[in-house]
Amino acid sequence: MKLMYGMGLITLAQIISYLQLQGQGKWLFFKENPYLIMFLGLPIGYLLIMSTSNINEYFGATWQGRLIGQGIGVIIFALMSFLLFKEQITIKTGICITLALIIILINIFWK
Repeated sequence: MKLMYGMGLITLAQIISYLQLQGQGKWLFFKENPYLIMFLGLPIGYLLIMSTSNINEYFGATWQGRLIGQGIGVIIFALMSFLLFKEQITIKTGICITLALIIILINIFWK
């Protein structure tokens, strides 16, 4: 349960982080209010701290959480870019997403 909770928190943090950093390219409000948007860093930071705590407790080590978080970040970035900016998922991007998924699965299932 701690693993799934931690992964869910990382996913939410990555989504909010994507919106915080890339939102200026989509919405004028984000571009015109960088100091206000900057405060999204507070919930992002909290979510990442809590996800790290849960995943590290599940595995008893830090590397798995780092690699799982990186993999989730790659997948979220690609999906959000596709959904919000209509950026196509090229063969190269598809391979990177596949590799990210493989990294996640290796860290979850390889004991």
